[in-house]
Amino acid sequence: MTESPNVDHAQLANAIRTLSMDAVQAANSGHPGMPMGAADMATVLFTKYLKYDPADPDWPDRDRFVLSAGHGSMLLYSLLHLTGYADMTMDQIRNFRQLGSKTAGHPEYGEAGGIEMTTGPLGQGVSTAVGMAIAERSMNARYGEDLVDHRTWVIASDGDLMEGISHEAASLAGHMKLGRLIVLYDDNEISIDGDTDMSLSDDALGRFKSYGWHAQRCDGHSADALSAAIDAALASDQPSIIACRTVIGFGAPTKAGTSGSHGAPLGDEEIASTREALNWPHDPFVIPNEILSAWRAAGGRGAETREDWAERLMKSDKRAEFQRAVAGDLPDGWESAVIDAKKGFSEDAPKLATRASSGKTLDQITPAVPEMIGGSADLTGSNNTKAADFGALAPPDYAGRYMYYGVREHGMAAAMNGMALHGGVIPYSGTFLIFSDYLRPSLRLAALMGVRAIHVLTHDSIGLGEDGPTHQPVEHLASLRAMPNVQVFRPADAVEVAECWQLALEKKDGPSVLALTRQGLPTVRTEHTDENLSARGGYVLAEAEGDRQATILATGSEVEIALVARESLQADGVPTAVVSLPCWELFAARDDAYRAEVLGNGVRVAVEAAIDFGWEQWTGPDGGFVGMKSFGASAPADQLYEHFGITADAVTAAVKKRL
Repeated sequence: MTESPNVDHAQLANAIRTLSMDAVQAANSGHPGMPMGAADMATVLFTKYLKYDPADPDWPDRDRFVLSAGHGSMLLYSLLHLTGYADMTMDQIRNFRQLGSKTAGHPEYGEAGGIEMTTGPLGQGVSTAVGMAIAERSMNARYGEDLVDHRTWVIASDGDLMEGISHEAASLAGHMKLGRLIVLYDDNEISIDGDTDMSLSDDALGRFKSYGWHAQRCDGHSADALSAAIDAALASDQPSIIACRTVIGFGAPTKAGTSGSHGAPLGDEEIASTREALNWPHDPFVIPNEILSAWRAAGGRGAETREDWAERLMKSDKRAEFQRAVAGDLPDGWESAVIDAKKGFSEDAPKLATRASSGKTLDQITPAVPEMIGGSADLTGSNNTKAADFGALAPPDYAGRYMYYGVREHGMAAAMNGMALHGGVIPYSGTFLIFSDYLRPSLRLAALMGVRAIHVLTHDSIGLGEDGPTHQPVEHLASLRAMPNVQVFRPADAVEVAECWQLALEKKDGPSVLALTRQGLPTVRTEHTDENLSARGGYVLAEAEGDRQATILATGSEVEIALVARESLQADGVPTAVVSLPCWELFAARDDAYRAEVLGNGVRVAVEAAIDFGWEQWTGPDGGFVGMKSFGASAPADQLYEHFGITADAVTAAVKKRL
């Protein structure tokens, strides 16, 4: 362990404890107990084991550290300040939880170097870390140990392990034999409500052993015991969990070991007494020079290792490709694969479910973008997410490009986030649109963090037919469109599918959703253009013949219905345009003049096999809507469209009613 002759482990750990309690007290809000209890394990990890260099927070071969117990954010902020991350100054610590600071109540990705992900929603951190570990193995298989050879570490709480997502992720990690993943479990037996035995009596380590993990216990306040446990974990080829028995609020004379230290400031009196108990006779936010110097020396341990790695990178014949992939840039000329796919679809004019045309598009573009890693939540044949030349990404070699996630939608989405955060890979995966409810919290985190994860969500409406209302999405499109920084694509045909895939891949700063059909759709774009029309968000697919009196707006499978209604209206002397709106978010980003030109001045009616929530922004207050007003039913798709009145005749009538 890195210590100066005059600084011992306790002093290093107490620097974390006092910074944490002082920052929470100054903010008059926060969680002091967790960082005070976990200070010893964090000190051992950051001074002895973690491979990192504060001088280069984005070093690709650094170990990843995830504070899954994000409420204990002052643990992380203290570590970043003490080890010498330049942007985590003492002023930032003093401004904990204040507007504009880098020290938010829960760690936020991108705010400061060393914050590997946004945590706070319990279970997300440990589950996302599984994806980081998967990406490390995938990158290692592709680039070799000279460039990729690191570990993923997590500090998790009782609450993290209670959340269902952590069960999904832990099961997946054991199956994948992710031996470079180590979880330090802050086993303090305290929750907000009180002792955890009020609500928890399972055998956590027994559960993890059943998943295929190496599991052990240790005294979470003994540096020697922690080191011995970590050494044993490092010697195992399984993912590892160490239950570190700790006392929440360690050092606080009356609040240690109680829920009173969990989520509120300790108070001036308790803090003064804690300083005495810890033998810390220093003012708030003061770290003695010799203790800070010892911490900075610990932070400098990785500099030589990083420099050696940089030399290997410079000599590697894979350097350019590695740097491109890590930067998140797409290969030069990859767009030609999209154009070729579009040309083929326009010329052949197939009638395909958009899930099927998505599969064909993937066959075209995945060879051009080798960092794409696909997957599905046990619906590979239904989602069409496995490209023709993909093998399984699985132990022992991890060289494949396809993940079989099993029925673990939430864990899958978190793992995708981890893969995207790790860098060097672009994750995409599939399930049914209805099951976006199961993965929504992880999708929201992807949007909040601004990471590229692509969700292929098929069986997107009543058009899936006989499986019935349990599987038929009605409110889901509106729900996903309501989430900031998510691109929701609902393409009308194979050509738009290819375009939407291009846009999803090009969006580096947030996730995308492709809502795709089970039923076959005709090709509506039979005249090829290299331009990506879907990039406009919405565009005139079929212009009115004559001065436009009406505009029909549609997405996905209902564009076909809109075109049939247009023919009827034109025949009745009502010049009508059809607008395809494959992505509302991109259309909203266009300037007012473009949107006005597309939407027209006349009657507007929208048609979509979903609820109408949100459509008024495009149709206007006097516009019409043809769609769903209830849950679906079990029957063949064509009968369902008739039953629920989503027909060309209904659209025609809605237009005429408003003329």
